[in-house]
Amino acid sequence: MNFPQELKYTKDHEWVRIDGDVATIGITEFAQKELGDIVYVEVETVGETIEAGEVFGTVEAVKTVSDLFMPVTGEILEFNEELESAPELVNESPYEAGWMVKVKISGELPADLLDAAEYSELVGA
Repeated sequence: MNFPQELKYTKDHEWVRIDGDVATIGITEFAQKELGDIVYVEVETVGETIEAGEVFGTVEAVKTVSDLFMPVTGEILEFNEELESAPELVNESPYEAGWMVKVKISGELPADLLDAAEYSELVGA
């Protein structure tokens, strides 16, 4: 399985790419494989400030719906609108085209973010 080294990960299977004070967030390759075929991504929190650990949206697969947890505290700036018509991008390209939101980070990064090796160990990959 692929867990890019430059990303940070959560125990809830979200990834974070940090560029200055903006974080791009999605779900990991492991998470999308566990969920199966993604059919819908819902994020209605654009413009809101969400605390780390709070739910910012949901992802729906053929057999289940799963909450998306915010890995950092910040204001959601943007939702990946490509996912409205092509939610399968989360399955096909979880770290690139399948990103979900961009967030303006406020405060410190949570201490419990994992690096690629720690996340790989967590999921037994």
